[in-house]
Amino acid sequence: MTTTAGPSRRLFVATILTGSFLLFLIQPMVARMALPRLGGAPNVWNSAMLVYQALLLAGYWYAHRLSRLPQKRQARLHLILFAVALVTLPVGLVDLHSPTPGSEVLWVPALLALSIGPVFFLVSAQAPLMQRWYALHSGAGEPWALYAASNLGSFAGLVAYPLLLEPYLPIRAQAWGWSAGYLLLLGLIALCARARSGLGTAGEATPAAEAPVPGRRLAMWIALAAVPSGLMLSTTTHLTTDIFAMPLLWVIPLGIYLLSFVIAFADWRGPARVISALAWLAILSIGGLAMVSQGSHGLLPVISSVALLFFVCVALHARLYDLRPDSARQTGFYLAMSVGGVLGGLFTALIAPLLFDWVWEHPLLVLAAAALLPRPAMLDWGSREDLSTPLKFVALGALVFAAGALARFLYEFNQQEDAAAITWSLTAGLTLVGLALVSWRGLALAVLGLAMVTQGGLQTIEDSRIGVRTRSYFGIYTVRDFPDQKLRTLAHGTTLHGQQSTDPALSCLPMSYYGPGSGVAIGFANADRLVPYRPRLAVVGLGTGSLTGYARPGQAWTVFEIDQAVLDLSRNGRFTYLSACAPAAQVVLGDARINLARIRHGSFDLLAIDAFSSDSIPLHLLTDEAFGVYFDSLAPQGILFVHISNRYIELEPALAALVKRRRLHALVREDSPPQESPFTGSTWVAISRDPARLDELARLAPAMPWRKPVAPAASVWSDDHASILPYVTWANFLGKY
Repeated sequence: MTTTAGPSRRLFVATILTGSFLLFLIQPMVARMALPRLGGAPNVWNSAMLVYQALLLAGYWYAHRLSRLPQKRQARLHLILFAVALVTLPVGLVDLHSPTPGSEVLWVPALLALSIGPVFFLVSAQAPLMQRWYALHSGAGEPWALYAASNLGSFAGLVAYPLLLEPYLPIRAQAWGWSAGYLLLLGLIALCARARSGLGTAGEATPAAEAPVPGRRLAMWIALAAVPSGLMLSTTTHLTTDIFAMPLLWVIPLGIYLLSFVIAFADWRGPARVISALAWLAILSIGGLAMVSQGSHGLLPVISSVALLFFVCVALHARLYDLRPDSARQTGFYLAMSVGGVLGGLFTALIAPLLFDWVWEHPLLVLAAAALLPRPAMLDWGSREDLSTPLKFVALGALVFAAGALARFLYEFNQQEDAAAITWSLTAGLTLVGLALVSWRGLALAVLGLAMVTQGGLQTIEDSRIGVRTRSYFGIYTVRDFPDQKLRTLAHGTTLHGQQSTDPALSCLPMSYYGPGSGVAIGFANADRLVPYRPRLAVVGLGTGSLTGYARPGQAWTVFEIDQAVLDLSRNGRFTYLSACAPAAQVVLGDARINLARIRHGSFDLLAIDAFSSDSIPLHLLTDEAFGVYFDSLAPQGILFVHISNRYIELEPALAALVKRRRLHALVREDSPPQESPFTGSTWVAISRDPARLDELARLAPAMPWRKPVAPAASVWSDDHASILPYVTWANFLGKY
């Protein structure tokens, strides 16, 4: 298999698969390592992806430059660098000071780049470099299918982590396992070098290969790579922010993105052609949902958005494949693709959050994708010579009129709750008109834009115009007023984050999850009875500031909040709980776990943990080490309150395991207020070192029973080993919320 007499295809495929598997295994692994320091906001993953894309670009540039050297020198230099990088193993995080508030957008990339930069850089280079080495053999044939194998390995690594590694192996074992894989890859690369040792040089390029690539062709390569890359990230943000806050949802768009390369670069062109032919149908029928910002029901919007990403990525990557150069330019082609990937990620992860108050990058990228889609011959009736020009103009005018009429009716019926069948019919009609206008790409784009505006876009545009949204590194917050109810609400994505009455007489009435029947309310409202000497209360997660509505004179309050944007909503008067109810409260900005670890032991009597963003779970706040921090900060008789309300994850067994592990005591309070009340159902867990303290808490509200926690999970979440997968309530994904 490794002699110079044959092309050694299996060896090169195995090497490329191994390298790509390791490349996409290390990404979620390092992100998991960083959870105690980064948290779980969606933009953390986008920032991580940007770092990976930048390192991938550097690796492709290195492969491109290295391929110009004689083969023997290439192999020697590459193997030496691979061996030197061994000193950075096993994989771990560098000791970087915590970020100052507002600097997370730069700090997260710096941490990841410094931690895994050398090995990621070298492993990312192996796919294009091994393909270049493979093509040196005269009998090897075209190397492009090996790129499909590379992305298949990447997909395998991506899904293997949450399904196989994270649930069963601690972080240290994962790091050592990855290091063993790195050694295996080093050995495979050495065998590949040996297999090509007698085939001359790769640097002896033909004059044709040295000719510069036309600028238009180069720009097209970059654009066809940039749009799918950006769309993959914007789909992740759009889904997790405005459609469906599903755990692990980020895996699906990235997996679709990787699989699109497998199809688009395969030797068998049939599937790529069929999917590309259907891409216009997908983008015109589904792309109209790209401006929805009000949340949706069930899994249908998720499936639709993922399907749209799949069709677009396959179509654009297939067009990229069709525009590929000869194999002599292969590394330069991959370098251009990598540049496009970085540009797409840069726009979505860094630029868009600074420019836009909402995920406006998503509809923009959907429109950009439509501008780049290939035009199927069957839809290009505008170029047919057997149709007269007047007839074409008449048909064109009729189609434009139909598009306007359908869009108007679609907008009207889209506002009605019981008109789903009519809405679907009008959407289908508008889609057919758009397909008929594909010959005139500008008009087809206009139809797509009309569909976006009429299916939720006008409300999204109006929200931006009147300024109800605030966007930060940690998410998108929407503040809405309901004058008839004298109510102001705060939503993080699709999840209610709190609300406040705009009636001055009720401005300190805690609402939503913090009503009088909630577990935390029973404790905080009776703080003076539980702690007769100047109670010291602390809250992790400000939200609207609802809990400060329970503040009383003589109490000491501390609020921990990670997001400056959330704090600004209280300081600028949008929510007045903090200023009106607890004006003397100390606000600590930054990661709560890190800041709690810095304070003096026994600083608080009551501590509430209420820091979930949308439905994402910040695991670093629910690990054994985190609970050590919490109880260090609590007085010996202190009580910890943890908010575990969640639509998709059953947190109680994991919490019960922590209670058992630390020999603590807990009671659970499930609050189910009447539907017409201003309060929201919630589940709070009260935890203390002393069971007598919990009995005292329970006696404060005898009509509101507390219960013991459910059976604890078999394992305890720790910084080294935690997985939400066993606790996901999959059935809830199928229902409405």
